[in-house]
Amino acid sequence: MRRIDDGKLLEINNIDKSLHSKEDLEQVLIALPFIAIKLTNDYKVNKWNASAESHFGISASDVLDTPFSECDIQWNRKEIVEKVSLCSETKSTVKIEGFKYKQKSGNEGFLGITIVPVNNDKNEQVGILLMMRDITGSKDLEQIISTSKLEAIGSLAAGIAHEINTPIQFISNNTVFFQDAFDKIATILNKYLHLLDMNKAGSVTPELLNELEVMANDIQLEYLVEEIPVAIEETQNGLKHVTEIVQSMKTFSHPDNEKKVPVDINKMIKSTITVASNEWKRVAEMVTNFDSELPPVQCFPGDFNQVVLNLIVNAAHAIDEVSGNRGTGNGIISVSTHYDENWVEIRIGDTGAGIPENVRPRIFEQFFTTKEVGKGTGQGLAIAHSVVVNKHKGEIAFDTEVGKGTTFIIRLPILK
Repeated sequence: MRRIDDGKLLEINNIDKSLHSKEDLEQVLIALPFIAIKLTNDYKVNKWNASAESHFGISASDVLDTPFSECDIQWNRKEIVEKVSLCSETKSTVKIEGFKYKQKSGNEGFLGITIVPVNNDKNEQVGILLMMRDITGSKDLEQIISTSKLEAIGSLAAGIAHEINTPIQFISNNTVFFQDAFDKIATILNKYLHLLDMNKAGSVTPELLNELEVMANDIQLEYLVEEIPVAIEETQNGLKHVTEIVQSMKTFSHPDNEKKVPVDINKMIKSTITVASNEWKRVAEMVTNFDSELPPVQCFPGDFNQVVLNLIVNAAHAIDEVSGNRGTGNGIISVSTHYDENWVEIRIGDTGAGIPENVRPRIFEQFFTTKEVGKGTGQGLAIAHSVVVNKHKGEIAFDTEVGKGTTFIIRLPILK
């Protein structure tokens, strides 16, 4: 989404139109298929389109020139005004996903909101535009799943870079060591070749032997002979680790096909654990138990990876909260696979605080979260439920005990 400038190109959900005047902008706002509300710089309602009237049950005539904070929309007014202020202060786009509101019918709904500054042809801010879409339906959840996969790859990128940078650093250091060692060994090797020639001629002198001994001591030949194999093994292990990370990232980010494909569930989970290592290794030990006899399972690889990632990240957060966000590394995340005649079962457990009994019935609700504002969107478990149950015709449940932890159990059908 680009900033919207009067007199420049407007691009909103494939709507392309040159806006040469204020009237052009308002004609576009009227035609938009989603909620559009335009505010003045002092946050009074300047435009309220038909979709806004329809969704909120409030006519434009009732709110025009009214302070936005006083509009009778059933939502968190303080938070939305703060986001509008942030957009105005930073002169940049602000996005909110899963913003709860009460629909005209009285039912609870959720909005995806984009807030952008509106500029004139002199690049002066003349207002704020809020564009909203109702994302309560299952179709919109599919869009959220797709977006979440892209966001997950982006959020993991920094951790992946760190994971790769560490072995690359000591590989680089070792290559410098190898170069220095080679130069020293090449010098003394040439001297030994000279000694061989002198020995063939029968003219080896005590001075030459003494010179070789001094040189061997100077370059620490014994140390080089001992340390070079160690550095080679370390370098090979580092390269192997980098290769594993790259391969795991390729597996994790593999685009989904339109149809299910047979996959190695163990391999998929291992790859996700690897790419997510920066999310969990600070707070917990990872314990795995994979059934080596697991048959291939028909699934959507990218979506399945997203589910595993969400559950691993949730487990890490649960453990971190118990430790007071100190990252002690004392927790345990356990991942196991097993299968019987008709199902493959995946268990992902943690030693966190467990799920309180009063919130258990809502744990898979879209946008429901017990985390503090800014630390959770409530999408992770809703996505997991949608992917497992709706897309894979499987089952997802959990076993939890307050004070001891939670284990999520996924069961995917084996189609024969």
